[in-house]
Amino acid sequence: MASLRSDLWCMAFVRRHNDLGDMCVVVRRGDPIAGQVFIEVDHLDGTRSLFTPAPVVSRGDSAGPVFQRRFFRVSPDKVRERIAQEIDFDPDLWVLSIDRRGDDLDIDVAREQN
Repeated sequence: MASLRSDLWCMAFVRRHNDLGDMCVVVRRGDPIAGQVFIEVDHLDGTRSLFTPAPVVSRGDSAGPVFQRRFFRVSPDKVRERIAQEIDFDPDLWVLSIDRRGDDLDIDVAREQN
């Protein structure tokens, strides 16, 4: 099955979360067809989490994007620094930002390896 365009997936994610009452915005627009998507979560308690695309091997047969939790409830500076590093490497990157107290974004997240 073909992958969904990045711009369409991002707009659907933003609309769905805004409809649910979360504040969600596109911070950076990337390549509309195949740009990778980073999701920054502001937990409204001084901490942030960061979800990034999961490695291809962990995606399985999923039609949509699968994410991995890169950072969990860390300082905002650490998340901003990681995003800036990635933008230097990949200028086609999308960045979505959501204000949400909880941890569940209703996205596919790869199981963490111990």
